[in-house]
Amino acid sequence: MTLARLCIRLSLVCSLPLLATESDLQPKKPGNKMAPKPLPSAVVEITAPLPTEPLVTVMDPKAPRQPVPAQDGAEYLKGIPGFSVIRKGGTDGDPVLRGMAGSRLNILLDGEQLLGGCGMRMDPPTAYIFPESYDRITVVKGPQTVLYGPGNSAGLVRFERSNARFQEPGFRGVASLMGGSFGRNDEVLEATGGTSAFYVRGIGTRSHSDDYEDGKGTSIHARYTRWSANAAFGWTPSDDTRLEVTGTRSNGEAAYADRTMDGAKFLRENIGFRGEWRQLSEHIEKVECQAYRNYVDHVMDNYTLRTFTPTTMLPGPMVNSPDRLTRGGRVALSLRVAEATKLTLGLDAQANDHTIRKTGNEWTLPVENMVRMDDGRFKNSALFAEVEHPFTGKDRLVAGLRADRWQAEDPRAVVAISMMANLANPTFNHERQETLSSGFLRYEREAFAGSTFYAGVGHTERFPDYWEAISKESFSTASAFDTRAEKTTQLDLGWMKQTGMVKTSVSLFYGQVRDFILIQSNVVKPLMTGTRMATVSRNVDATTWGGEVGVGTKVAGFLKVDASLAYTRGENDTDGKPLAQIPPLEGRLGLGYEAEAWSTGLLVRGVERQDRFAVNQGNIVGQDLGATAGFAIVSLNAGWKPAKGWLVTGGVDNLFNRAYAEHISKSTSAIPGYVVQSVRVNEPGRMLWLKASLIFGR
Repeated sequence: MTLARLCIRLSLVCSLPLLATESDLQPKKPGNKMAPKPLPSAVVEITAPLPTEPLVTVMDPKAPRQPVPAQDGAEYLKGIPGFSVIRKGGTDGDPVLRGMAGSRLNILLDGEQLLGGCGMRMDPPTAYIFPESYDRITVVKGPQTVLYGPGNSAGLVRFERSNARFQEPGFRGVASLMGGSFGRNDEVLEATGGTSAFYVRGIGTRSHSDDYEDGKGTSIHARYTRWSANAAFGWTPSDDTRLEVTGTRSNGEAAYADRTMDGAKFLRENIGFRGEWRQLSEHIEKVECQAYRNYVDHVMDNYTLRTFTPTTMLPGPMVNSPDRLTRGGRVALSLRVAEATKLTLGLDAQANDHTIRKTGNEWTLPVENMVRMDDGRFKNSALFAEVEHPFTGKDRLVAGLRADRWQAEDPRAVVAISMMANLANPTFNHERQETLSSGFLRYEREAFAGSTFYAGVGHTERFPDYWEAISKESFSTASAFDTRAEKTTQLDLGWMKQTGMVKTSVSLFYGQVRDFILIQSNVVKPLMTGTRMATVSRNVDATTWGGEVGVGTKVAGFLKVDASLAYTRGENDTDGKPLAQIPPLEGRLGLGYEAEAWSTGLLVRGVERQDRFAVNQGNIVGQDLGATAGFAIVSLNAGWKPAKGWLVTGGVDNLFNRAYAEHISKSTSAIPGYVVQSVRVNEPGRMLWLKASLIFGR
């Protein structure tokens, strides 16, 4: 599909009606804590809300949405302009923001860092997230904050829960059930009870799907089952004091269409503590402290979710069992240093240890009997400061500085080059210590008629993560432990305007990356008996630019039109090639109609052809495979509010059963019992879904 054809398709349906509530067009303050609120109408969100402030988008994950309600964090983020997802199967895709994946996009769960265990990215942080169990999702695009951990070269995503203080004894909660095609079913139950002095909150989720079919009717190896349980106990002696202890346990299994193994176990165990004190004095607005422990125990094998047939080379099933323990904490002090100037000072720290055990024949050498081997240790501690200063009622300056002290150890005596072969590790027992810096400066000006202009420049230095330094090789040796840190400098420009019921946002960026960590596959390396193929980490220089444009308007009180365009372009300056794994131009158009208790809507998603690629180059998740054709997908939805607190929504995604794949998705793998009919893992075909939600309590 050419760009012209894409624009024509969007404009042809632009005369049809859409809908949303008036509150969707009003700015929201992401810092306010509030209780889960009743859904205001039967409206289904079919495009993400426009930014609430420069570079910041805030969403309510409990609000109804289309496409089909998300079962993990990456699937939810895909609905935000600028985001894409690398599909591997039915779940656990990797989110990509403006072409950047992995640890370039910092994901926080209630302020905690959660790092997956799988060296092949079966479990990115978003794999452990059921979006509806959170109250708010905040996205910051670009390196435009230093408050929430290292990296952030692409941006930051915070999944947060809010527990408002009870003014008198009471309870409140949310329950929902969803069913859909391909055996999809989700169940959520959340309840909170308490008094003005304390509260207790419990959340349980479960999500399941069978294999899905693409638009050609081909069955995709993609079934999964996931569940989670979260509990929180809080003490609230006053409106300005809160102490909270939380615990989480979750597990599941997932089949993958892009590889020779599946995920048989995704166990997460978490415990956390948070404290918050507000209005301590005239100048001390808030003190925050947090400590947490996250443990991930992961198992992948080639027999639990697929048929295993013994061969001479593989007489028994293979099992790979990594785990990771992450501990961290944060202290922050918010000061009112002048009448209108706010300063936040703080420090944070994090340490994580990764181990692995595996077997080439589970029948004769069970993995439970194998010794866990340490294969990576990382530590980080940091100091940060961020200031907001308004010059006048219309001008504001926001700036921040951060210094990160990194330590890493490589305890591997050998490097595995296959399930059956190892090489001596040239960086065995090597240690690295580096101090990396980050900072940004942003100017915002409120101009005329509700317009806000902003310009910001940010710089961030990112230490190589486990997948880049440990699970890959370098060009010259079997270890990539000495891969240089990545340094990103980015300019962000934008304009926001609200006039009556019309809201517009334009966001542009230009970034230069020194020592960009590129992952390159199918690199030929010598072996004693010939050659072998390896996947390596290497540093290159790169340039990226692009942006997002969004418009939302409400007509006659019951019609709404939402439209957005997102584009990213990347250049590998060192190799003189396009930067790999960059999604193409994407446009979305939402249309709908709302009555008092019901609604209807339509979503059109158009994606341009991508012929800029670099075969075998990419990121820690996947590498480019070649060009992809454009496509347009049409989806419908409806909502009905039969009684107070009740909401029934439903829809059909991919109405015309189009067979298509995202440009950045993984390649397919030959799996016994499944027919491979595409290069990439195709998206689901036509899917029907129905969901019922209930808000209860007071």
